Amino acid sequence: MPPANGIASLRLFDFRNYAALDLAFDKRFVVFAGANGAGKTNLLEAISLLSPGRGLRRAAYGDMARKDGAGAFSIRADIEKDGDVLRVLTGVRNEPGSAAARTVKIDQTQARSADELLDLLRIVWLTPAMDGLFTGPAGDRRRFLDRMVLAIDPVHGRRAVDFERAMRSRNKLLSEDRLDDRWLTGIEAQMAELGVAMAIARENLVAHLKTSGAAFDRAKAAFPQAGLDLQSGLADPDLSGPAVETEDRYRERLARERYRDRAAGRTLEGPHRADLLVTHWEKAMPAGLSSTGEQKALLVGLVLAHARLTAHLSGLAPILCLDEIAAHLDQSRRASLFDLIGELGGQAFMTGTDASLFDALGQRAQMVAVSEGAVQTLSS
Repeated sequence: MPPANGIASLRLFDFRNYAALDLAFDKRFVVFAGANGAGKTNLLEAISLLSPGRGLRRAAYGDMARKDGAGAFSIRADIEKDGDVLRVLTGVRNEPGSAAARTVKIDQTQARSADELLDLLRIVWLTPAMDGLFTGPAGDRRRFLDRMVLAIDPVHGRRAVDFERAMRSRNKLLSEDRLDDRWLTGIEAQMAELGVAMAIARENLVAHLKTSGAAFDRAKAAFPQAGLDLQSGLADPDLSGPAVETEDRYRERLARERYRDRAAGRTLEGPHRADLLVTHWEKAMPAGLSSTGEQKALLVGLVLAHARLTAHLSGLAPILCLDEIAAHLDQSRRASLFDLIGELGGQAFMTGTDASLFDALGQRAQMVAVSEGAVQTLSS
């Protein structure tokens, strides 16, 4: 049976390799199966755009429009929530002379921002591009961390955008030797307020994952436990005190280090320099030194623990978009994965080149064959 809250239908127009597409979903598990390049990941990307941001590929909006189209695209979804059906429409118009900007409508009402989508859905994704998360640059782990925070703290994304804007303004003033104390003091006060709030939100998430997430993972032997530690990017080693005092100390350091930051050409302290350190808990080993298979299992376990936490804290069972999730898991681990997803209570959209990898789902899955921008429902 489909979940009480979830995506009932999806319509695409001029999105990626789809000129037009209509799909209806009637089960919790939906599997898109087909050859590489057929458009399976494009379907997950469209679903991921029912949340704030640029989706699971973080692509430019112009790149999402169909190559032979008019340069615009639209995504429409019917969302079932608490017995009601709400229609979401999002997309990009092709307007000469202006940058592509995404619009969002919910039941024909223009949303003030895409953040309003978080009132309807919480979407979590895992893609092959994330397999190098533990060995890649800190910026990749910050983005991963912030997506996790956003799922339980909807204002986190706005804080991050506003902090980056304020920091760019400060960096520009410093680079141009415009050391206007009044302007810089105002900008640094804004950076302190936003930056400390970001750091605390990240720390709270990590603390939750260490407790509820850890208990969940240890009870499920299929995936190893991830040990987590957060480097906040702030000089304060402890963020547990009054936030206003932490803000004052950060603001004072920003003012004191203006000349240092001007020489460096950037702001050297702040949440933009945070990092999430992950270890293989049982082996007490950095995740980046674990085997490729262990890193994949750690990442899957972490995403599942976060999805469970999201459901607990938000009251919305998250929708999972899992790209090529079964390809590198053995039969036993695949079956455990499907059972764990089922326990979450939400929908899961998965892709694979081999439909047989999802045999353990049986009648629980809606199987959809994907071929060159066309789809065919095989079972429902």
